[in-house]
Order: sequence, then structure tokens, then C-alpha cells
Amino acid sequence: MQASAMSVAAEDPKLRVLKDVFGFDDFRPGQADVMEALLAGRHVLAVMPTGAGKSLCYQVPALVLGGLTIVVSPLVALMQDQVAALRLAGVAADTINSSIDREANVAAWRRVASGQTRLLYLAPERLMTERMLEALARLDVRLIAVDEAHCISQWGPAFRREYEDLSRLRDIFPDVPIIALTATADESTRTDIEARLFAERVETLVLGFDRPNIKLAIEAKQDGKRQLLRFIERHAGRSGIVYCLSRKKTEETAAFLEKNGVTALAYHAGMSKDARDANQNSFMTLSGVVMVATIAFGMGIDKPDVAFVFHTDMPGSLEAYYQEIGRAGRDGREAEAHMLFGLGDIRMRRLFIDDEEASVEHKRRSHRRLDTLIGYCETAQCRRQVLLGYFGEEAQPCGNCDNCLDQAPRADGGAEARIILAAIAQSGERFGAGHVIDILLGHETEKVLARSHHRLASFGAGVAHKRDFWLSLIRQLVAGGFLMPDPAGHGGLAVAENGHALGRGEVPFHYRVEMRSRASRGKMRSAQGSAADTEGLDASLLATLKALRLRLAKERQVPAYVVFSDRTLIDMAERCPRDLDAFAEVNGVGAAKLKEFGQVFLSAIAAHRHQSAGSA
Repeated sequence: MQASAMSVAAEDPKLRVLKDVFGFDDFRPGQADVMEALLAGRHVLAVMPTGAGKSLCYQVPALVLGGLTIVVSPLVALMQDQVAALRLAGVAADTINSSIDREANVAAWRRVASGQTRLLYLAPERLMTERMLEALARLDVRLIAVDEAHCISQWGPAFRREYEDLSRLRDIFPDVPIIALTATADESTRTDIEARLFAERVETLVLGFDRPNIKLAIEAKQDGKRQLLRFIERHAGRSGIVYCLSRKKTEETAAFLEKNGVTALAYHAGMSKDARDANQNSFMTLSGVVMVATIAFGMGIDKPDVAFVFHTDMPGSLEAYYQEIGRAGRDGREAEAHMLFGLGDIRMRRLFIDDEEASVEHKRRSHRRLDTLIGYCETAQCRRQVLLGYFGEEAQPCGNCDNCLDQAPRADGGAEARIILAAIAQSGERFGAGHVIDILLGHETEKVLARSHHRLASFGAGVAHKRDFWLSLIRQLVAGGFLMPDPAGHGGLAVAENGHALGRGEVPFHYRVEMRSRASRGKMRSAQGSAADTEGLDASLLATLKALRLRLAKERQVPAYVVFSDRTLIDMAERCPRDLDAFAEVNGVGAAKLKEFGQVFLSAIAAHRHQSAGSA
């Protein structure tokens, strides 16, 4: 360090702590601004990209301010890792949590009460007990940090009810600055955090979301395991993370990669803590290890040389996707984020949302978020533009995504887009995609008739295409900024300024055709009418499925076709699905039927397959 830099550090306590305690010469972009606000006593909401150094934003001020800093964190493992890292840096840090025996927790509290501890990490449910709050109120609390703050917002991607009570902190500690930190908060989530935690008295600093070194790509799901293996072979010897939707798929995928010569480990919440810790330690310390995991893995993971993140299934939202891909390329080297996307993913995600114990409004917003992610998957526009635009950040075409690199077939959709824009404008820019499509297809639904929308000029203007086509285009128009979803989350669509320009023919619109055409090829084949070709089908299996359908129908006292149509049973017999993911791809299987009938039909198909193998 040069003399001038040393003198600056001597004058600036932030830089002195940064250098002396953490060993860094300078702050990353945005860190100093956040710290200055806190040291001036102001509340801060800091939205920073994954890997931007959020923890230092409160750890440095904690040491500058002295006294006690309380850190609220959602995960025990994350708290323990951060405490261990601080202790290694010579900082007196402690955590009190349920995974530690009572004697250790008591000893930690004694250090806190005596003034030895500088940072105390607590889960929200432990912090917000009356006993803990009363005890902390008697101490010299100088700063409160709420990590993963999107958990506070009921509109966020990972809402946790135990975070709700944190809104009391500003009243219990009225003179203590509070910082909330997150990497994944869109505008509605930020607004909700500002209102709940800070009563809107907060300085919000959004420090950019772009990770330009990460190549973004999405591929239609066909043979998922082979697609994954081909991708990993391009990154031989590099470390990466593969995200799967279920624990079972995680285990199977790790075993498949191992069988094919890839050093792969599994990680999910169903494993023992010792097994998870051992695999995580191997991933963190060894090179060339691929971690196959559910979303239970990743929070707090800061391994710089992760070369790729691969999603075998669609994540739950763009926020989740952004957070997960942000674990790649933290060393600044080129990295890849690759996702497989299929129609079954949409069904499974819809099912998860509908099964949540949440309000109707929360579920509606979750479906809107999922629609936005689907639009991102289907868009023909630069993916980075769409992704950053979702978080309110403008960008130029990046040249580092599959669409920019021209890997996606596109078609001119200007004429079709103008049909959609006309229907939305004529119906008052108040209705969601489903109602707009009913207008386009000329469906005289109760809602259409009640509002006299069957009299609109655009009624029936879209009969040349099917509902899925129009839904895909609407999603892509939203993703491209031509349409605006209702900011209050009620599902209505309005025409954006860019959409008006498109309507006037001033700007083009090209849509992506690859996702639908490939992913739905099997469905289109089986949806060609009731005279579907059954030649080559296993007639015995089809008879078994029809008998099962009849039994289920009798139990429910409904006609057999209400359970499944013949067309669905034919497609089922063709595909012979082996798990719920594959069953979700069958033509005519929606979320409710997947839940109601999936397992029983899978069992019948498996029994038939076993019987056929035995008689062969």
C-alpha cells in the first residue's frame, strides 16, 4: 500500500477496518455508499448482485460503530459459516440457534451480555421472542442487519412468515439504523420491504444486477440426461452446479453423471447433515466437482471457480433463477447458465403454487411471476435485456446469450402482435391473458358476454392459431416490454409505449418458435383428433388404462371421459411415462389431474411393463 493510500485509510475508519480486518484495499462498487448511509444513522435497503460483497456492507460498519450488531439470517448453516469466517478474521462473532447445545448457547449469550461480541447472528424466530428482545434492549445495540430481505415480502420469491414480525424492530430499536440486503428483489418486492420493515423511511440503493461474464442459454427439453452430459463434457474438469426439482431426481442425476465418468455429488434436504456437509466440503475444496442439488444448496456458497450452473428443470421465478445462476463465474472468468425448459415444467410449477398454503392473492402473484419466467424462456429478444429489465435496469443486446448468438429460430410476429394489442386496447387494458385470448378465439364465455366483448372488432380475429400460440406470444410481448402487467399483481395487461410503437408499425417484433415446436412435438402428434393413429400401440396396455379409467370414473360417479379422454390414454400408452415429470408431458394431463391420478396411472403402467418383461 502506498503512503497516500495509507493516509486515506488512517483518516477513513471504513477503509482501515476493510484493510486491517478483511485484507482488502478498496471497496467494490456501491459498498462505500451503503456504509456511509448506515454510519450516518440512516436505514438502508441494499439490492446488490450476487457475489457483490453484501456481507461487508454491514460487517465493516459494525466494527466501525462498536457495540453490538444483530444480524438476522434465515439459515442456521449460513449463520454458522459466517460466524466461523468472522472468527478466523479475528472478529468476535457469535450465533445462538437451535442446532447448538444449550451450554454453548448460554456461553455465547454471556459473551454478548458482557460486551465481548461484536456481531450476533440470529434466526428471525429466535430474535423476535419477547425474552430475547427484552434482553437485547438492555444492551448497546448499534446496528441491525436483515440478510436475504426478500423473505420479508409476501410478494417475494421466498416469503417466510417468521420474517413478518421483523417490522417491529424499528419501534423496539428506534435509534438504531437497520440495513436490509438482498440480491433478488423486483420493484414490487422492494416497495413491500420498504413499507413493512421501514414504514417507507429508508434509503434504497439498487446497485445493478448485470453479470456480463455469464452466458445465458435455454434449450428445449428433449432427452434431459443426455443434454446435461453433452453440456458437462464441454466443461470437463471444471466445477459446476446442476439444479434439479426433486430429491429423487437429484440422486438419480448424480448417479448418472458418476456412471459416465463425471465427479458428481448430491445435495438435498433429505440427506443427513453429515452427508450434506461432507459433500459441500468436497465441492468447496476440490476442483472439477459437479454438485447436483435442489435449491437447498447455494445460499451463502461463495466458490469463485464455478464454471456453470445448469437447470434440469425450470426454477420457480426469475428472482430464483437470477440468484441461482449468480453462483457461477464469481472469479470473473467466462461462465455459463444453461436451462432445459419443457411443458411439464410449467405444469409442475403450477401444481406447486396451487398446493401452497397461501392466500389467493399470493398465489395469483406467484402465477404472474411464473408467467414472467416462461416469457423469459420463450423470448426471442436478448435474454440479458429481458432479465435486467425485469429488475428495472436497461441494457443493450449483450452478445453473450443464445438469442444474441442467433441460436434460436425466430419468426416475424408483427401482424399477430398487433392483433393482441388491438384486443387489449379495445377491451380497456384491464384484463389478463386468458380473457384476451378468449376474445381472439371468439369464445363466448360468460365474462366475454357480460362485458359485450363479443361485439369488439378483434373478437374472433385470432382463430387462425391455437390458445397456446397466443399465450406464448403474450408472454414474449411482456418479456420484451411491449405489454405491461398490472403492477398491483391482479393480472391485467396494458400496452406499453414500446407496444404503441409496435402497433404503429414503427418497431419490429420477432418471436421465438423453438421452445413450443420441439417441446410440444409429442403433444401435437397426439392432438390431431379423435382418430389418432393407434397402430403400433401396445393394445393390452391401452386396454389396461381404459379399465383403470372406468374404475376411477365409477368411484367418482362421472363419465369415463371426464377422467381422461381416449386421446390422452393413447398418448399415455405411447409414452409409457415412468415418473411424474414424464406423466406431466402427456397430452391432456393438467396440474389437478397430475396430482389426482398421476401416481395411480404410473403404477398401472409400471405393473404392465413388469408383467410384459416377465412373460417375454
